[in-house]
Parts: sequence; C-alpha cells; structure tokens
Amino acid sequence: MDNISVGGLVGIIALIVFVIFIISTIARALQIVPQAETRVVERLGRYSRTLEAGMHILVPFVDKVRQRVDMREQVVSFPPQSVITSDNLVVEIDTVIYFQVNESKSAVYEIANYIVGMQQLTVTTLRNVIGTMDLEQTLTSRDQINGQLRGVLDEATGKWGIRVNRVELKAIEPPMSVKDSMEKQMRAERDRRATILTAEGIKQSAILTAEGEKQSAILKAEGEAQSRILKAEGEARAILQVFDAIHEGDADSKLLSYQYLQMLPEIAKGTNNQMWFVPTEFTGALKAISAGFGVNEELEPLGRAEGSERRKSRITSALADPRAALEEARRQAEGVSAEADRAGSESGRPFNPDVEKGQ
Repeated sequence: MDNISVGGLVGIIALIVFVIFIISTIARALQIVPQAETRVVERLGRYSRTLEAGMHILVPFVDKVRQRVDMREQVVSFPPQSVITSDNLVVEIDTVIYFQVNESKSAVYEIANYIVGMQQLTVTTLRNVIGTMDLEQTLTSRDQINGQLRGVLDEATGKWGIRVNRVELKAIEPPMSVKDSMEKQMRAERDRRATILTAEGIKQSAILTAEGEKQSAILKAEGEAQSRILKAEGEARAILQVFDAIHEGDADSKLLSYQYLQMLPEIAKGTNNQMWFVPTEFTGALKAISAGFGVNEELEPLGRAEGSERRKSRITSALADPRAALEEARRQAEGVSAEADRAGSESGRPFNPDVEKGQ
C-alpha cells in the first residue's frame, strides 16, 4: 500500500514536471513581435530568418532569437570631441546623429556594435573636415560640415544596414582666450557701427538744420524786400498825393512861407541839438509874408547896402547862438502871424491858411 502510494506520488510529480516543461517549451516557441521591432532568429547557430511584427512559432530547441532590433529612428548624442582647426586652435565639438536601422541582419552580423562604430567614424570624419578649416569658417559653416559628415557616415554605415538621416553640430566651444578676443572684436564692431550711425544722424541733422536756416533766411529776405517795396510804394504814393494836392490847391508863396516858418521850431526841438542852421530862405520867407500882407520890412528904410549888412550881422549872431536863433525865429513868426491877423481884421476876415490854399 505504501509502495503503491509512493509510486503514484512520483508519477504525479513527473507528470506535473512534464506538463510544466511542455508549457514552457510552447511559450518559448511562441514569439509575439511588437510593432517597429524585428528579431533575428538563428537555427542551430546559423541565421535563419528575421521575424517582423506579429505572432511567430519557433521550433523548440532548434530556433533561437539572436537579437532584438529597434527599427525606429534613433538619436545618439556623442560627448565633446577635441578637434584642431587649420589655424592650430583646439575646439570642443558636440555632435548629434539621427539614424535608422533598415536591415536587421546586417546590423547584427556586419558590425558588433553599430553605435560605437558610428561614434568613432564621426570623430575621425569630423577631425578630417575641421582640419581643413580655420576657426571662422568652422563657426560659420555648420551646414557644410553637417553635409560632409552625413555623406561620409551614410556611405560607411550602408553596409551595416543603417541609414544616417541627419548629423548636427550641437555646440562648438573655442578656447577661452579666443572667446575673449572674439567678444572684444564684436564689441569693437558694435561700437564702430554705433559711431557711424551717430555720425550719420549728426550729419543729417546738420543738413536739415542748414536747409531750414537757408529757407528761413530766404523767406525773411523776401519778406523784408517785399516790405521795403511796399513801404517805398506807399511813400511814393503819399508824396504824389501831397504833390497833387498842392498843385490842385494852387498854394501861393505866402501860404508856403507861413508853413515853412511853422516848421522851424520843430527843427530845434530835442536836447541833443546843440547847434542848428537857419536856412537863407528864412529872410526870404519873412519878406514874402510881409510883402503879401503889405507890411514893410523893418530894414526897408535903410539903404540896401546898410540893410544887407545888418541882416548878415543878425544871421551871424543867430548862428552863433542856436537858442537865440530859435527865439528870433519864433518871435518873427509870431510877428508875421500877428500882422497877418491884423491885416485880415482890417479886410474884414481873419487869415486862414486852408482858405488861402483853396483860393
């Protein structure tokens, strides 16, 4: 009974182990490949086939999955590499590569590690390309460097089943001394441009100011010329009107002499007039007024020679003292005016210059 029980227990255990083995074998034989991924299968150590996305069944203990390959585009960033330019400057360059596996078999069997291979190929190609350029060309020719790197990498990795899509220079770091020199150069260039712009602004401002002053001076000169022309025309018209009025009024010598005598005191007005001259027409005016109103000249009883000498002495004494001459002129003008009033009263009407002028 006990022997039977032990034998049955062993059989049960063996059956359980066999079932587990069968299940595990089936599970290993059944392969489900996700999308954008392939698996390289070897049969008895040799390449058999490449499993695409989907469910696949392998022969147990015969087929073996060698490697899983990601078919999506991958991005690899390499650490900074020291590169020497043609002008013997050491720069640090970071690179980024975008690639995609096209053929899983080549990627597995043609190279042991395609990531390391692309890194080393990038470093050597980059040194060859940068070695033919100076620092300025290196900093300004990124597109050219990217194109050359991509061409070399794509050609070399083609047999690996890899296609290089893009190569980018992430950063180019020159030495600190070169950075300082470049910064000073850029600062000097900015200062030069600012100075040029400032000078251009000052030049334009001076030109516009000069143009404005020129236009202002021209307009001012034209205005002054027009003003003088109009003023001269007005004075000319006034003189013509006065002249015409005098001729139309037919003023006689008595009226003109009287007006002349009235203007003599105006000539002597003012504190700055230390000396003024009495015209020779003064005695002629007095004589004309006296003759017009029938008043004999004070010097008439005397002889002509004696009267002339006395008039000359009076004029000389008047010229020696301007104030005395002014008083003498006023006195004679008042005397003439009084004589004129008296003559007018005798004739029945007072003397009126305006009336006389109208006559």
